[in-house]
Amino acid sequence: MSNWLTTRYQMVVRNEENLAEVSTFNFTYAKVVVISLLTFVLIFIGALYLSQSLLAQWFDPRHTTMEYNQKLLTLTMEMDSLKSRLRAQDRFIANVQTILKGDVPTGETYREPDQIKTDDLNKDMNPQSMNAGDSIIRQEFEEQDFSLTSYSSNNYSEELKDIFFFPPLQGIVSSPYDMSIDHYGIDIVAKTNEPVKSIADGTVILSSWTQDGGYVIAIQHRANLISVVRHNSAILKKVGNFVNAGEVISIIGNSGELTSGPHVHLEIWYNGNPVDPEEFITF
Repeated sequence: MSNWLTTRYQMVVRNEENLAEVSTFNFTYAKVVVISLLTFVLIFIGALYLSQSLLAQWFDPRHTTMEYNQKLLTLTMEMDSLKSRLRAQDRFIANVQTILKGDVPTGETYREPDQIKTDDLNKDMNPQSMNAGDSIIRQEFEEQDFSLTSYSSNNYSEELKDIFFFPPLQGIVSSPYDMSIDHYGIDIVAKTNEPVKSIADGTVILSSWTQDGGYVIAIQHRANLISVVRHNSAILKKVGNFVNAGEVISIIGNSGELTSGPHVHLEIWYNGNPVDPEEFITF
């Protein structure tokens, strides 16, 4: 058997016409077997790699299904995250609207979606902590209310200082900002039916009627800034509308109980605290 594998052979290639020798090849069956095995192994490895990579999307029906499942999982997670963030922002806007209307807020504060999931998990693990959590939230809100009297104009951020504020209307300031009498804005007297403009770009978060302020419109701007205009005779924008700086949002009026003549009451709230509009706007 070993002689058969190790016996040397010679293969001669000749020209068919004149039988001239063209080339010769020396070989043994052992070399042929080894070369054949190596060629088979290389072809097998190459075919296995292609079947798991390049050819999988052509011949394996599971490949497409796995790709679609992965995309579906990613989209589902992103949708859940967006829904959680949207619900949290809706609660935040609802609380702001409630405060501006003069009612008592629900006690819920804005939290990021990841924080909401963590808090909900903690509540599930320890149900007795729910009442304690509500008390903490209520206490934080009450402290924020009391912090209105200690607000300092030196706390303005650079982002707030960089905003160009557009005058809402040309008129005379009849009643200035005064924290001592809980007058958190300024009263501006102008001509009848004078249009009121947005002081900066933003989104309308309140467009409603209140007993004290009459027709009220509030706009959320960047840098945690909210502007509120009260005592309008008409509101021209709805909640959710985006407005540009200088765009007309309402008409000056005399609506609501806390008014003594045609004017508008302008408030600017920064990080939940009132600021003097005359520090930023020239009337």
